[in-house]
Amino acid sequence: MDALPQDTLHQIFSSLPLRQVMICRSLSKFFNHLLTSPSFIHLISTQSPPLNLLALRPPHHHHHRHVSSPPCLHVFDPDDNQWLRFNLDFLPFRSPHPVASSLGFVYLWGESPDSPESTKSLVVCNPLTRQFRVLPQLGSAWSRHGSVLVDSETRVMVLTELAALYFSGSNQWLKFSSNLPSKPRSPILVFDSVYALCDVGSPWRSQWKLFHCTISKLKTSQTWTRLEKHEWGDVFDILKRPRLVRGNGNKVLMVGGLKSSFSLNASCSTILILRLDLDSLEWDEAGRMPVDMFRCFQESSKFKVFGSGDRVCFSAKRIGKLALWDHCSGKVEWRWIDGVPGSGDGLCRGFVFEARLTALL
Repeated sequence: MDALPQDTLHQIFSSLPLRQVMICRSLSKFFNHLLTSPSFIHLISTQSPPLNLLALRPPHHHHHRHVSSPPCLHVFDPDDNQWLRFNLDFLPFRSPHPVASSLGFVYLWGESPDSPESTKSLVVCNPLTRQFRVLPQLGSAWSRHGSVLVDSETRVMVLTELAALYFSGSNQWLKFSSNLPSKPRSPILVFDSVYALCDVGSPWRSQWKLFHCTISKLKTSQTWTRLEKHEWGDVFDILKRPRLVRGNGNKVLMVGGLKSSFSLNASCSTILILRLDLDSLEWDEAGRMPVDMFRCFQESSKFKVFGSGDRVCFSAKRIGKLALWDHCSGKVEWRWIDGVPGSGDGLCRGFVFEARLTALL
């Protein structure tokens, strides 16, 4: 085989699915060299569809102390129904903490071992090509309190009550103040707009509303506006502790416990997934958790939600597994994901990782 021209070998292996290419890379030094060359990576990045994986974020307590075990990214492959692990030992940072992903790249907070202070940098990397780049330095408060939103290498936002927007080529963060009424919950980036839930109620009773801002107008207006319609009625009142998840295309998912009544401490009958079409501004029901599955979440005071598009994951304390809403096959399927790695409290956080062999420019 090594007598064949390299271009011929590249064409042969570029016809394989990405999962098989990753397996072949581990067979020998010859295959690893062949399938990690810049020319092959460029070829397959334009031909091979990505692997749609669900990645776990490390527990919060791992974010603030040195972890002796080798750093890695734990991911679940829903199509192959197995857990995978990508080593992050190529990163020269202590306790790398992955928080977001876009177009095959993972964004993480990393603490430089040479830094005299415990300051963290935002790093973009591709675990498959083992390449990384450090984004311009931010203050430590951003890593502790900021939500990282990404939709490409050239658009990265870190959002708190303040926000910072990074543009490729300028090598700096554009900072601006926001006029949100409260701390944004589960903000998401959809094309040129950011959406977040904010509590506009009283200290005694929460009242959630949907806010959005347009990135292209931030330099001039720097304002968030409330997104609402009279026809929506009590759509925000029927859900307990709602969260946002990005849907497919120009759609937003809102997930929360379905209240059994409008009383202050109403119990929930299940977990509901609502879908908002941003073009028509109409809501519809995307799914609701089966009663048998919801019984496991009933005892938990809170649960975590992460995902994107047609897959949403749910976790809660003491359950030891994840619940998955999967609509990728065209029909709604609810199933359990067992074998969750780690020894945390079961309250998993995460993000969708579309694994690609894409070179970092």
